[in-house]
Amino acid sequence: MTLTIRTVPDQLADVVRARILAGALKPGDPIRQDALAAELGVSKIPLREALARLEQAGLLTLIPNRGFVVRPMSRSELDEIYALRLKLEPDAVALGAKKANEAERGRAIEALATFKREAAGRRGSGGVHNRMLHLALIRPCGQDLTSSILEQLHVMADRYVCKHLEPLGRNVRADREHDALVEAWLERDTARVKRLMRQHIAGTLKDLHEQLGSPAPAEHVG
Repeated sequence: MTLTIRTVPDQLADVVRARILAGALKPGDPIRQDALAAELGVSKIPLREALARLEQAGLLTLIPNRGFVVRPMSRSELDEIYALRLKLEPDAVALGAKKANEAERGRAIEALATFKREAAGRRGSGGVHNRMLHLALIRPCGQDLTSSILEQLHVMADRYVCKHLEPLGRNVRADREHDALVEAWLERDTARVKRLMRQHIAGTLKDLHEQLGSPAPAEHVG
């Protein structure tokens, strides 16, 4: 068994990330480091390290003479994230389906069950658990660089996924699409995996453009 030791900055980053994803910290809100450090009972040194990590993940922006603020969501960022996912993720997931061992297949099944439970509970963590599910399908591909790039894209996509899951019943459709995708993945049906993943990513992008008030570019939804 492998033990993962989580540092204080890791845990603080999770706390701030969870507040951003849940909407407790909104786009443009400043991160008041003194108050947050006092609330969490930590010094500002590990907190600053955690905030720097969240800046690298695309959730915060460091503004001179102002400090860290929550980075706004934008349609241009959305398009770039999802365009890159469309280029990389279908092939990576299909290769993962082909190469996955039994332990990795079990982790994919577990990740699917966790996403369903969390998304149905509308706990503000659907984005994180959506990411964990997708990464469980990607990582068995054995391509470390591709997996790392896609993980970063999914971290940046967390807020958009939470936004996508906001409408009532949207999690039901997500469950249906994930069920079909995982079923094809477990059957090692690589052609179907690629097709379903492209449809899943493109459909989410289309929905998000409608939610954010603009049509999705045609080249992203075909």
